[in-house]
Amino acid sequence: MIFCNKLAWLPCIILALMPVSLSASEIYRSVDSHGRVTYSDQPSDGAQQLEITSQPSRHLYNVARVYDGDTIILEDRKQVRLLGINTPEIQSRMRDQEPGGVEAKQWLQKQLQDKKVYLEFDQVRRDKYKRLLAHVFTPDGKHLNLMLLENGLAVVSIIPPNGRYSEKLIRAQQKAEKQKLGIWSMSEYQPRPITQIANHNKGWQRFTGIPARIKKNRKYTRLIFDDKTDIRVSNANLDQFPPLETYVGKLLEIRGWVSRKKDNYTMLIQHPSALVPQ
Repeated sequence: MIFCNKLAWLPCIILALMPVSLSASEIYRSVDSHGRVTYSDQPSDGAQQLEITSQPSRHLYNVARVYDGDTIILEDRKQVRLLGINTPEIQSRMRDQEPGGVEAKQWLQKQLQDKKVYLEFDQVRRDKYKRLLAHVFTPDGKHLNLMLLENGLAVVSIIPPNGRYSEKLIRAQQKAEKQKLGIWSMSEYQPRPITQIANHNKGWQRFTGIPARIKKNRKYTRLIFDDKTDIRVSNANLDQFPPLETYVGKLLEIRGWVSRKKDNYTMLIQHPSALVPQ
């Protein structure tokens, strides 16, 4: 604990916060009968709780070009993948063009005409393709990841442990979906019965179905729809979800990408935002 004269409280606050663990988000302030002010990370009778929030660091970078709706190329040729979202694919040697992909790219190009961005990283800074993973802000403070969702140009794609701004991202998507903006009005992205999964297994998809049971192994817990269809959650991410048993027997909308192994179809679900109860 640090004791401070009430007339010199500002420097004391700074000193008081320094010994506190960086993970602490609550500080308690109390004043004794002699007017001495105490700051602590432990509550006590009569103490006032102060909310302490840390501002993530952001660094300015120069942009060379926009690759697609959720990827930019910096001047040093490093690729940056926008965190928490996914936009439809554009035409390339590896992939076919998806509806809405060109619109997302063109929108992002307009936002980055001054060629400068601030990048804010989360816990994991690179993906398996060695791309940087970041929230992207313009110099005037626009959060581009969020705005792509607000305009219906992207969908939420949260991959733990990176979860910064997830609640804001989800709310932005819900609003765009309710207003039927962008992809939410396109026939290609409307939900289909999961019994049709064999006919619609390319790109980001939406399916509806009722899981019948749960099956668990060392790596995944699966919600089984039938003998050829399931969705799987990594056991390492189970703490992100309510108990998976609560989904059994209930109509769900499942959002994501389909994987196929012989005649079996599965979808890897990494965050509860991809499972929408109906």
